[in-house]
Amino acid sequence: MPPPHRIPLPRIHRRHHSTNPYNAFISSTPSAAYTPPATPIPPPNTPLTHRPIAIKDNISTTTHPTTCASALLPSYTPPFDATCVSHLRRAGAVITGKTNMDEFGMGSDSLYSAFGPVSNPASPLLSAGGSSGGSAAAVASGAAWAALGTDTGGSVRLPAAYTGLVGFKPSYGVVSRWGVVAYANSLDTVGVLGSRVRDVRAVFDAISAHDPLDPTSLSPATRARLADLLAARAGGRFPRAPLRIGVPAEYNVAELTPGTRTAWRNTLQALHQRGHTFVPVSLPSTRAALAAYYVLAPAEASSNLAKYDGVRYGFRASPSKGSSKGEGSSEKEATEEDTLYAPIRAHFGPEVARRILLGTFSLSAGARENYFVQAQRVRRVVVREMDGVFRLPRVLVEGAAGADEGVDVLLTPTAPGPPPKRDEVPRGVGAYVRDVFTVPASLAGVPAGSVPVKVGEEGGIGLQVIGQFGDDGLVLDVAGYLEEEGLLARMGAA
Repeated sequence: MPPPHRIPLPRIHRRHHSTNPYNAFISSTPSAAYTPPATPIPPPNTPLTHRPIAIKDNISTTTHPTTCASALLPSYTPPFDATCVSHLRRAGAVITGKTNMDEFGMGSDSLYSAFGPVSNPASPLLSAGGSSGGSAAAVASGAAWAALGTDTGGSVRLPAAYTGLVGFKPSYGVVSRWGVVAYANSLDTVGVLGSRVRDVRAVFDAISAHDPLDPTSLSPATRARLADLLAARAGGRFPRAPLRIGVPAEYNVAELTPGTRTAWRNTLQALHQRGHTFVPVSLPSTRAALAAYYVLAPAEASSNLAKYDGVRYGFRASPSKGSSKGEGSSEKEATEEDTLYAPIRAHFGPEVARRILLGTFSLSAGARENYFVQAQRVRRVVVREMDGVFRLPRVLVEGAAGADEGVDVLLTPTAPGPPPKRDEVPRGVGAYVRDVFTVPASLAGVPAGSVPVKVGEEGGIGLQVIGQFGDDGLVLDVAGYLEEEGLLARMGAA
């Protein structure tokens, strides 16, 4: 019998290799991707009208199953659309399918899926990144115009960098999470992948709105206050004024590959030649942020995944042979618990099981103070450090003034290097280090976008634009400027 995380799954979800060569999709409707469905009311004339958009398989849809790439949910179809999906449908978009991913969003290479790993369209030997690797592969291969993913610690930005796409993680709370299967509630953010910045912006504009169903959604009052703040400062900001670009010293690590470091340096020099200023800044908690993330995220996951018990979610699995044997009340109780929970939870994949164990340990009575509480303190320090480098104040903090000599955005590498080969990806905690540049923005809840660079034969890498909380428009403006000026292409050819 195959191991639990590789059990045969219903054939209805499988797509033939000839139509899904990179294993980007778990379920799809290819005919609907380019043939708009008949409707008595013409769809609105928007930038998304009739555009095929793929949806990561942890975002609820009524027209496709939502499996989270897990053997625990092989045929679950939600009775509702996620709010972000509803916005896309109202804007005239066509949902072309549900994309493959790391199980429950836990992974950096889209290898931990019950439906098999995702291949990078640039080369099947390379990692597509994760956990939104299927969404990235769908766009990179031309099977979708754009795609939604979820970004908890870099799960949109890393695949975008590895597949040569634009990947955008909005500020936390700007896009509704209602209908998204939770991994870590305080970190999960719906993000967008596309071939061009303008495509990503069009999708973001369609899904960015207050949602009363999501308690973490930014309120209309906060959004209005943010709009007033940005309007008041518009005259002294890009594109009317040159950019002040922050360059964090802590991101110039020894692990950076020569090509990544060269592209980063050359891009900064090209921006300087165009009249923009780059400012050295310090974010001392960058390394500690990675450790804090891998305490906080698994802790939240261990709580969120408790509902997959075969009663509330999942399916009732048959107990193993001999599990009903035993005498005495204590032995009987243990057997009954094993019969109810163990058979279904044995279907968690190895990475999910690893993170549940990490999270459960960090929340235990003996470890909570030393791990979980300390990680929360590190997170607060990361937020303070981010706030201390930006000119724009954090709108959520009453009376915040921002830094007079602060910067507009930070420009950093998205990952230390290009995508690794799939068979050389380190397993377990060894893979976590590649999130070192993406995790700080997630902990701080600030917007960040990855824009693609190609460097020789190393494969795809990306540069990351990070802005202050609520300054999503500026992040996309700067990403679009880099794209339109051709700076990234030139730096990649250098």
